[in-house]
Formats: sequence, structure tokens, C-alpha cells
Amino acid sequence: MTDARGALAKLRVELVGLGVTDAYEVCDDAILSVWIGLVVTFRDGFYRWQEGVVKRRHLGTDPVGCAIRVARRYAESQADAPPWWDELEKTLRGETAENFDNYP
Repeated sequence: MTDARGALAKLRVELVGLGVTDAYEVCDDAILSVWIGLVVTFRDGFYRWQEGVVKRRHLGTDPVGCAIRVARRYAESQADAPPWWDELEKTLRGETAENFDNYP
């Protein structure tokens, strides 16, 4: 396991603990996609996340602190989801998303 993969795995565990359960790895575990345009990478000892043109970084030895900051931004972003998101999510996830809407 590379340093980046290990660091992102630790971050993902912390994010799940904070309720961010739909983040997933892309590009051979080099990028963690958290929400629309909100992605996290690990490089040169820092977690780096970007949302559009906004770039942030957090010390790589603190996955807990980074997870708190990313989870906060995730919650803010979800609260202000674009109107097209629900339909796109259903299209991309297929029946899984449709069945989730009908879950009691």
C-alpha cells in the first residue's frame, strides 16, 4: 500500500465515522471523491482537497482533523445541492437510488 492509499484509507474511515458514507476512491485509490466536485488527494505529506477553484490542505498526520473539515464542507454542499443533482444521481446509480427513495 502506498503512502497516499494508506492516508486516504485512514481519512475514509474517519469520514465514515462522521457520517460521510458515500465517498469513494477513483483513479486507483489516488483520489477520494466526496461530493459534487469535492475531491481529496494525498501528496507530499498533506491531504489536499479541491472544490472548483478553491483549494485547501491539511497536515497528513491528522486524518481526524482533515475528516472534520471535509465533512463540514460536505454537509454544507449537500444542504445546497443543485436542482439537477437528484435526477442525475438516479440516472448514474440506477435502481439503487430509486429503491432508496422508496425505503420506509
